[in-house]
Amino acid sequence: MNRLAYLVLPLTFALAACQVSSDPDLDQTGERPELPEQNDALVPAMEIPTPEGWGDELPIVPEGYTVSAIAQDLKIPRQTLVLPNGDILVAEGSGGKAPKLRPKDVIAGWIKKRGKSPVEGGDRITLLRDEDGDGQTDLQTTFIEGLDAPYGLAFVDGTLYVANQGNLVSFEYSEGATSIAGSGTEVTKLPAKINHHWTKAMTASPDGSKLYVGIGSNSNVGERGMDVEEDRAVIWEIDRETGASRIFASGIRNPTALAFDPWNEQLWAVVNERDELGPQLVPDYLTSVRDGAFYGWPYSYYGQNVDPRIKPARPDLVKKAVVPDYALGSHVAALGVDFTTDGGLGGRFGEGAFVGMHGSWNRADPSGYKVVFVPFRGGRPDGRPIDLLTGFLKDGHARGRPVGVTYDEARGVLYVADDVSNTVWRIAPRGAVRRASPQDRTQVLGGARPPSTTSTTR
Repeated sequence: MNRLAYLVLPLTFALAACQVSSDPDLDQTGERPELPEQNDALVPAMEIPTPEGWGDELPIVPEGYTVSAIAQDLKIPRQTLVLPNGDILVAEGSGGKAPKLRPKDVIAGWIKKRGKSPVEGGDRITLLRDEDGDGQTDLQTTFIEGLDAPYGLAFVDGTLYVANQGNLVSFEYSEGATSIAGSGTEVTKLPAKINHHWTKAMTASPDGSKLYVGIGSNSNVGERGMDVEEDRAVIWEIDRETGASRIFASGIRNPTALAFDPWNEQLWAVVNERDELGPQLVPDYLTSVRDGAFYGWPYSYYGQNVDPRIKPARPDLVKKAVVPDYALGSHVAALGVDFTTDGGLGGRFGEGAFVGMHGSWNRADPSGYKVVFVPFRGGRPDGRPIDLLTGFLKDGHARGRPVGVTYDEARGVLYVADDVSNTVWRIAPRGAVRRASPQDRTQVLGGARPPSTTSTTR
């Protein structure tokens, strides 16, 4: 395969250079994105910024905000979770071993690898603790090890749930613990055959009774055959006590992060859409997820826009395909989502959704590579996305790539996992009042415990 990649690379780049370029005037965000004509090229444009260190620089935040690194030297941090006592857990790992079917799959794999950190995934969870409430990490230590590409995290009633790439496991947690031994208790197996899209996003229902897990497709658009797509491109609802599962929503190509909103307790997802139809098809999206809904993959996108590559066609499924709520832009690779309300980070970032965009690999002009804020009003998206964390690209290189985002309501700050610089970033309003440490809060509250249900896929 490596020799094949070497032989066809020059032809690939020559063909890619002839492809349709992006139209900067095309509006591909919001409720009604502009969708250009399809361009099913033999070899799509492939370009990815290669990693380069930050040096003495930092990402860029709007005026009135600060950004700082609260953890470094991690091993591919993906998602984070804030425990009730304020400790932060970081899932680290890299999975997926899907075989390559076509020469352009080999080239795509080579291109993607060029944009990744050379560090091997940690297959672990790291704990970060701020002991005095000054916003700096005083303890960074391995919390759980020996996992298998962990991604989604949830915490319910004293139990930590971890979504590995092939199963969902639970660990009993004692408040203040700095490590947990053992491999945990398996709640249920998760679809893991081929694992073209390996990440298993997860969140808990507001009442803690159910866990929701996002399971991506086993292909771009069914090129491996639809038999291997059983229980793929779906969101599972799992009974937390029994492990019994059902398909909650389907046709949702790669749901990479899940969260319930604070207004209507509605499940939302960010979803990575299909490739190879051109640099501006198909936009990734943020959407509410309806029980029993079908979102089009692989037969159509954005409702009834038919993808002609899929044979045989399924007009019956296309007819019922749900239109997503909010477009984020084509190939931005959204991998994180979390909500805030009641003022949030303040200013323009008071009510809405934070979205982490990992960034594109398959268009000549990079898209994504930032964290944005989608304003909400009345429980619905309302307005254009606002840049919150940028500066990841410089001189053709990527200093980092955002993944999960977690809003810490108790401290009024946002955490962002970055799997290229292997960092967790902390964004806070400038001049924010020092928050009490977990120990301080326990004394003030007379030992009262905070709420026991939190969750993340970020």
